[in-house]
Amino acid sequence: MAGNSQRKGAVRKASTKKSPVKGTGGKNKRALEGKGPTPKAEERPYHKAFKAKQREEYEASKKPQGRSKPTPRDRTSGSLELVIGRNSTLEALRYGIPATVLQIFDRIDADDRITEIVGLAVDAGIEVREVPKGVLDRLADGSPHQGVALEVPSYVYRDHFDLMEAPAPMRVLALDSIQDPRNLGAIMRSAAAFGATGLVIPERRAAGVTVAAWKVSAGAAARVPVARATNLVRALKDFQDAGFFVIGLDAGADVDLKDSNLLAENVVIVIGSEGAGISRLVRETCDQIVSIPITSGMESLNASVAASIALYELSRGS
Repeated sequence: MAGNSQRKGAVRKASTKKSPVKGTGGKNKRALEGKGPTPKAEERPYHKAFKAKQREEYEASKKPQGRSKPTPRDRTSGSLELVIGRNSTLEALRYGIPATVLQIFDRIDADDRITEIVGLAVDAGIEVREVPKGVLDRLADGSPHQGVALEVPSYVYRDHFDLMEAPAPMRVLALDSIQDPRNLGAIMRSAAAFGATGLVIPERRAAGVTVAAWKVSAGAAARVPVARATNLVRALKDFQDAGFFVIGLDAGADVDLKDSNLLAENVVIVIGSEGAGISRLVRETCDQIVSIPITSGMESLNASVAASIALYELSRGS
């Protein structure tokens, strides 16, 4: 309005504010990018988790390389085993089970058992390693290890042809699908006691020479050779071709074991499985089926007991 133009603020001055600028032209691009997500604890060099991971990887690199999980064939053929727990480890070392490595928790509270375990391992020339708890947890796969793990190597099986080269008379036990390792261990113990030449076991669906068998055998596993056959029937025929007689034990046979006329020869005695006994094909391969007389109140004998009686009769017939 005219006349008011001299009033302060009545005249609008030109704006000194800069006009908006589109974009930055690439300026401050690196600042906008940031540093990315925070690294995990085990990936930060100065974090304790990083050092723990490096220590575990180093300990794992010292172990024999192989498949991480055993297959069913591994379990039946006696692959690398692990004895865990203080009592089990101590018992295994007392029996002289061959072992390669004893792993001990590096912060374990030592008691009398740990002292004896370490002493027995050192005396036997077994490597003793102090490892973090994570290594033992991974080896035991969730089972309680009490800070101790003993690595036992695979049992070295023989070929069944090797059992044909012993001095005569040769006495061989063939086990038809014995699945309890404790029965196998007991049979091995009897075989050692009566001077048997060795044992033949099937490669599949049968107990192998595991830690459990070792312990029950009371050291006999180190003295009695055990052969593993891919096909038991074919192995029995190989023995027959080499001049052996094959005798099968069966509770329903008409001939008593003590009355057999083949006991003075080179003989293979076939012991059937705990439940089913001798399989049909194995039975058809035998030269003779014999029985051990027992009272009518019992249907059959335990496989290891039957093997012991058969070996005793063989020792008498030689």
